[in-house]
Amino acid sequence: MENSFETRFAGLSLKNPIIIASSGLTNTAEKNKDLEKAGAGAIILRSLYEEQIEIQTNPEQLALSHRKMNDFIWDSLKCAQIADYLKLIQESKNQCRIPVIASINCYREDTWIDFVRQIEMAGADAIELNIFALDIGKSDAENSLENNSLRITKRVKELVRIPVIVKISKYFSHTVDLAEKLQSAGADGIVLFSRFYQPDIDIHKLQANSGYVFSSQTDIGETLRWAAIVTGKLPEISLASCTGIHDWEDIVKCILCGASAVEICSTVYQHGNEIIPAMLRSMEEWMSSMHFDTIREFKGKLNFAHIEDPSLYERGQFIKYFSNRD
Repeated sequence: MENSFETRFAGLSLKNPIIIASSGLTNTAEKNKDLEKAGAGAIILRSLYEEQIEIQTNPEQLALSHRKMNDFIWDSLKCAQIADYLKLIQESKNQCRIPVIASINCYREDTWIDFVRQIEMAGADAIELNIFALDIGKSDAENSLENNSLRITKRVKELVRIPVIVKISKYFSHTVDLAEKLQSAGADGIVLFSRFYQPDIDIHKLQANSGYVFSSQTDIGETLRWAAIVTGKLPEISLASCTGIHDWEDIVKCILCGASAVEICSTVYQHGNEIIPAMLRSMEEWMSSMHFDTIREFKGKLNFAHIEDPSLYERGQFIKYFSNRD
């Protein structure tokens, strides 16, 4: 089925909906070329952290930042400086024909934002802003993560012409409202959801550790719920799904819920690049069996606006299925 997988996300034309998420999978041009050969529709480069950019542009902060940063951030600073990141963009663009998307992990509107101009000049096809920080202090509406996200998005859009994608976490009370506000602030695409490393506790050493790194297929429930609700409420939004997507059926489910594309990571780590063509083959077989010639024909078919009983995505089903259980 020629061109059956074509889709558009955030203004980008993709040969298929499979995007490789920002990770160690995408930290060299050679890896990115291999992912393209395997069939990926786009790749998102490993993230550059706002701390990395600001330390490079404000060297006097280096010693102070070293004392305050955790080991993970500090190790990242040593291996992915600004010049190296721009080189990664250029080399990946030279070797790949699929869209190459830069990624910045950030949480403040600060001096690092000016760096996005250099990202655009290096040839990135788009920028993904992975915006996250935990609000653990007293309430401060002006500097809340939501307001920071809107300010960052608007400022970045003022500086570049390439598409700006905003990846948010599930830790918001009003996901639909935030998605609409981000869209109004200029976001060309929204990704639901970021997944962050989870904490764990070693009860024998009495210390806090990082939890399991990879996502689980059981994580997909919230991903599907909010893809269906957001695209049902905001039909013009360009949305990609992320977290809990491990096989071809998960991709089909996300598209049925309204996603234009999906970001995958854990399943490629676990099964290798060969999982990508396997997913595409199975999707093609399913589409043929269901008499769908293109993704457009079933995209959003089961989102909040089109499903017969929208309460399937809401509280009503919880009451129905669990209130009478012993």
